[in-house]
Amino acid sequence: MSETDTTADSDVTNRSEIVFVTDAQDCNPNGDPMGENRPRIDPVTQQAAITDVRLKRYLRDQLQADNHPIFVKRTGDGAEIRAALALDLFDDVETVEDLDEVNDIEREFLSQATDIRYFGATLSFNADTNDELYEAVKERFPSQFTGPVQFSPARSLNAVETNEETSMLTSVIATQDEKEQGGFGLDDHRIKYGIFPFHGLVDEHGASDTHLNAADVERLDTLCWRALKNQTISRSKIGQEPRLYIRAEYSTDGYHVGDLHNDITLNEGESKSDGELRSVRDVCLDVSNLVETLVSVANDSHLETVHITGSNRLAVTCDGAEIEAADEIAGELEGRGVPVDGFDVYQKFNEASAAE
Repeated sequence: MSETDTTADSDVTNRSEIVFVTDAQDCNPNGDPMGENRPRIDPVTQQAAITDVRLKRYLRDQLQADNHPIFVKRTGDGAEIRAALALDLFDDVETVEDLDEVNDIEREFLSQATDIRYFGATLSFNADTNDELYEAVKERFPSQFTGPVQFSPARSLNAVETNEETSMLTSVIATQDEKEQGGFGLDDHRIKYGIFPFHGLVDEHGASDTHLNAADVERLDTLCWRALKNQTISRSKIGQEPRLYIRAEYSTDGYHVGDLHNDITLNEGESKSDGELRSVRDVCLDVSNLVETLVSVANDSHLETVHITGSNRLAVTCDGAEIEAADEIAGELEGRGVPVDGFDVYQKFNEASAAE
């Protein structure tokens, strides 16, 4: 094994804090199944919300697309097949005797269940399956893994408006097709535009519980970006894009800033009003507080590296800096003495894939 491989497979020793900014144009970024699948909108502030569960679904689907085995899959068969899904991650286990021969079931499971290493899971195997092997799985597996990687739900920085004209268009199409197809109902609830800062944390202590390693953490740097690119191409989800990704890797044990995403705000003077926002071209973010915070943390010797990538389509401003777009933040941080890993998503992904 090369020195690079040894480093990649090493334990996670540093805590990381993540800020991941995405936006959504003319789509439904996260429908509420209890509310006719309408976008989740705060009735007081009119901010739209995207849950952490929705984001993690994108990440899981991208892991699977990248040929990393996952446990929490999309299935149409319900929870009763969870034991079967667990067994899918084991080679050559077809009987109870085969299962007994696995030296460390937990470690073997986690070595294959990539998504559980990140996010954990409750292993709710059904009781009374009338299958000896499935019952053995239920008895031998831990009931729960707590994931060291967690994200908070994201609220849009702007008050959003719903796109009523798409609903009217759908109604017209449905009426016109009614004679030939017998009619159909299709709700089409979308927001016109919203920009969302997610906040995430990688807990170095929890990483040991699921055997999350350094390569897994580094994978997040390209996984988040590519998941938003690749897993939002369905009819209701297309229109979402990644705009800025920052992973602040700290050197002080147990330390993180907390709520780092709150250091990003709308620059109201450079953005259109909430009611006029329609695309990324209408919005500008103020990252002054974010840059100041990271500089301060670096000066206090808490910061190992800032891993960062950004879009040149997202306008930003920063006090005392001549930067105009998110892809220039890395250079500004580096110029102020912050240790920076400014990377191209696809180059970094290809290099990591080649190393694997």
